[in-house]
Amino acid sequence: MITMNIEILNPYVMKIIITARKQDSMNSIAKRIKLSYGWTHKWCRQLINLEVFKEYKSKLILNETNKFYQNTLNYIKTNFSKDINFYYSVLDLFGIQYCFTGTDSVFIWTKGGYNIARYKDHYPIFIKVKKDHLNILQYHCKKLNLKINAKTGISYHIEISDDFKISWLNNVPVDSLNTTIKFMKKNIYNFQPALEMIKEMYNKKINTIYRETNYV
Repeated sequence: MITMNIEILNPYVMKIIITARKQDSMNSIAKRIKLSYGWTHKWCRQLINLEVFKEYKSKLILNETNKFYQNTLNYIKTNFSKDINFYYSVLDLFGIQYCFTGTDSVFIWTKGGYNIARYKDHYPIFIKVKKDHLNILQYHCKKLNLKINAKTGISYHIEISDDFKISWLNNVPVDSLNTTIKFMKKNIYNFQPALEMIKEMYNKKINTIYRETNYV
């Protein structure tokens, strides 16, 4: 008989459920959820006992029809699939190479000080994803009921690239500041106030005078 200890209902197990792929390993899961191998082994072993995973040599085979797995996944989808913060935070659990770009890079470099034309009923999140990792992103989005390129609601809007440089601000992957400034200048009608903020925040020499005749 399969028994379940109440302590398995914890954030680490939920992260494992979110990050788990059809074929995986404890070591890979530990890296993605940023937990020590020892603790990851403990919780994965509990999930093996519940038959969420089948163990084959060093591999974990995900049993997607398992009742505990489905119930936990349904709880996550019901409570978080329409939450903006969840869309941002869950990306790290997918194990993909990505960074925020466009409007989101402006939002990040201004430290949340400038966010334009986005609200809960229409909130595109702009990310750049390595081409080789696109299928992994799509797998997790389908699994969690997260939208891609939707015209309404919250969704990821993806720029695909073979390779790209990533800058980091407060542990967040983002386009470089110079790339972000170029984006703002290209769309200066929308981002002139943000350029003023960047100029002051980072002591950048930026000509922020807007001339409409340059952008017709």
